[in-house]
Amino acid sequence: MSCRSRSRVLRGPLRSHLSYLLLAISRIPFAIALLSANPALAHVSDRGFVMLLPTGHYLAGGALAVAASFLALALLPPALIDRLAKGRFILSGNWRPRGRTVVSLVAFAACVVLLLAGWRGSRDPLSNPLPLTIWTLVWIGLTLVQGLLGNLWAWISPWYGPCRLIRRAFRRDADEPMLALPRKVGYWPAVLLFFGFAWFELIDLAPDDPARLATVVSIYFAANLAAMLVFGHAAWSRRGECLSTFFGLIARFSIVEQFRKDDREGLALRWPAAKLSQAEPLPPSGVLFLLLTLASVSFDGLSRTFFWLGLNGINPLEFPGRSAMTGINTIGLLASFAALSAVFLVAVSAGERLARSAGAFWNGAGLLVWSIVPIALAYHFSHYLTVLVVNGQYALVALSDPFGRGWDLFGTAGLQVFPGLTMGSQAAWLIWNLQAGTIVLGHVLAVLVAHMMAFRLHPDARAAALSQLPLTVLMIGYTVLGLWLLSTPTGA
Repeated sequence: MSCRSRSRVLRGPLRSHLSYLLLAISRIPFAIALLSANPALAHVSDRGFVMLLPTGHYLAGGALAVAASFLALALLPPALIDRLAKGRFILSGNWRPRGRTVVSLVAFAACVVLLLAGWRGSRDPLSNPLPLTIWTLVWIGLTLVQGLLGNLWAWISPWYGPCRLIRRAFRRDADEPMLALPRKVGYWPAVLLFFGFAWFELIDLAPDDPARLATVVSIYFAANLAAMLVFGHAAWSRRGECLSTFFGLIARFSIVEQFRKDDREGLALRWPAAKLSQAEPLPPSGVLFLLLTLASVSFDGLSRTFFWLGLNGINPLEFPGRSAMTGINTIGLLASFAALSAVFLVAVSAGERLARSAGAFWNGAGLLVWSIVPIALAYHFSHYLTVLVVNGQYALVALSDPFGRGWDLFGTAGLQVFPGLTMGSQAAWLIWNLQAGTIVLGHVLAVLVAHMMAFRLHPDARAAALSQLPLTVLMIGYTVLGLWLLSTPTGA
C-alpha cells in the first residue's frame, strides 16, 4: 500500500459480575507487561510504521493473557455465558428505517465521481480521492465501523440502488434471481474475488495509481452488477461479491443489532461478539474465506519485514521495488493462506479428537471459524491504525477538491495534514500500546467465541474445554506472531 503504506443496560445475577471479574483477572499479565515496558521510538514513512522496542514483556504478557482467558472461561458455567450472550439493551422497539435505495444511489453517484477523479484528477495518490477512499476510508475505516455498528454497507453499497432500478425497469424484484445461485457454489466466488483483491492491493505494481485503480474498480463494479442482476442482489452480495461478503461477516461482531419480535423490528445493543453465539456453521468455502481475510492482512505485515526480505535474499536497505517481488509475494500470499488454513483445520481436528466427538468435522470447523472474526478485526485496527490516522487526513483534503481545480466542496480543502501525529516517542508509545492491547483483546474475545461455539458442539463441559485446547494454543501463537509483526523493523 504505497499510498496508504496503507465509536436496557444488560442486567444479570451476581454471577455475571463474577464472570467479568474473572475476565479482568485474565488480563493482569498483559497489564503488567504494559506497565513494565519502556516507551519506544518510531517513525512513519509512506510504507509503514516501524517500531523498535524491547517486546519480550508484551509477547509474554499477551500470551499469558490469552491463556488465562481460557482458564477463566473454563470456570464459568455455560448457562451464565449463554445468558450474557442473549442480553439486550433495547434502543427502539419500532425501528424500520427507509430510503435504502436512495442512499445507495447517492453512493453510486459518489462512486462515479470518484472514478472520474481517478481518470482525470491528480496523479498523486495522496491528492487523488479515489485511492484514498478505496484503500483508507472503505477498506480500513469502513471495516472497523462495520465491526462496531453493524452492516452499514448494506445501505451504502453502490450496487443495491442501480440493481433495484434496472430490475424494476424489467418489472422484477431486486432480489428475485433470473437464475438461482447453486448452493454447492458456496462462498467460492467470494474466495476467488477476495484473493484477487488482496493480490492487487499487496502485490500489483501500482495499486495506488489513480487511473489504473479507476479502471480496475469500474470493471469490478460492472462484473458484479451483472452477477447481481442474474443471481439476485441478496444472494450475490452474501456469497459472491467479496467486499459485501466480508463486511456482512464482520458485522456479526458489532454491538448494534436490528431484531424482529412479534412482527415488529427493533434496535438494540449487545455485548461485543454476542451475535456470533447465534451464527450458523459456515460451509467449507466460508471457512476458507474468513481464513483468507486474516491471512492477507498477516502477510501484508510479514512481507515488509526485514525477516521476509532477508529470507528472499533482498537487502532491506536496497529494496528493488514491487516488480522484483511479484512472484515471491504471490507465493508468499498463497503460502500464508495455506499455512493458516492447515493449522486451523488441524487444531479443530485435534480438538474434536480430544473431546472424542462423533460429529461432522466441517460442522465444527464452520462454527469455530467464527472465532476468527474478532482476531481479524483486531489485526485490521492494529495493522492499519497509523495509515488511517495519517491518510484519513489526506482523504478529507482530496474529497473537497476531487479534480484538483481549487474547489472546496466540504470546507476541508485547506486542512493542514499532520503526519507527525504518529511521530515521536510519546506518540509511538501510545500507538504501540493501542495496537498491542487490541491484538490481545481480539484474541481474548476469540477464545470467548470459541468457548460459546464449543458448548454448542459439546454440551458436556469437560469435552467442550478439551476441544478448545488446540485452538487456544493456536491463538496464543498467533498473538505472539501479531505482536512480533507490529514490532519488527520493516524495509519496504
